[in-house]
Amino acid sequence: MKQVNFTRMDAGTREEYQLLSDLERDYIDALPDRVIAGLKLLGNSMQGYRVSRFEHSLQTATRAEADGADIEMVVAALIHDIGDDLAPANHSEMAAAIIRPYVRAEVTWVVAMHGTFQLYYYGDKLDLDRDARERHRGHQWFGTCERFCERWDQMSFDPAYPSKPLSHFEPMVREIFTRRAFDPAVVQRDEP
Repeated sequence: MKQVNFTRMDAGTREEYQLLSDLERDYIDALPDRVIAGLKLLGNSMQGYRVSRFEHSLQTATRAEADGADIEMVVAALIHDIGDDLAPANHSEMAAAIIRPYVRAEVTWVVAMHGTFQLYYYGDKLDLDRDARERHRGHQWFGTCERFCERWDQMSFDPAYPSKPLSHFEPMVREIFTRRAFDPAVVQRDEP
C-alpha cells in the first residue's frame, strides 16, 4: 500500500497530498456502506423499548416516505438516531453533522433539533422541560421539525407497524451520500 513519507503535515509534498486526496476520495465513496452498517448496529441499542433503534429508524423513514417527504427528508428520518451509540447525550447533533454536507440546511436543522423537539412528548415524565423547543419558535423550520417529530419520530415505536426493509432505503442512502459534498448546485449551506 502506498503511503506518504512525512511525519508532520508541514513537511508533505504536493505529490504526497495528491496521493492522500485520491485515497480519501475512495474512502468517501464508500460512505454509504458505512452509513448502512451504522444503521444495522442500531439493532442492539437502547434496550427497554418495544422495538430496536434500528426498527425505530426504519419506521420513521417509512412514515416520512408515506407522508410524501422528499428523498433528503426520508434519508434524514432513517439516520436521525444514528448517533445514539457513540453520542447518546448529543445524538441529534452527531447525526446532523453526518448528513450536513449532502442535504439542504432545513434538513440538517431538523435532524440537529429533533432531540429537543422530542422532549415535548415525554419531558414532563422525567422532570425535563417539555417546552424546550419553544425557544426556537419563530425559526423558519420550526414547523418542519415539529411535524417530523409529531408525525414520524415519536410515533415510531410500534412493533406491529409494517416498516419497509433497509433494502428499500439503500438506493436513497446511496444517492444522498454519494453527492459531492459542499457542491452548491446540490447542497444549500447557508443556514440563517
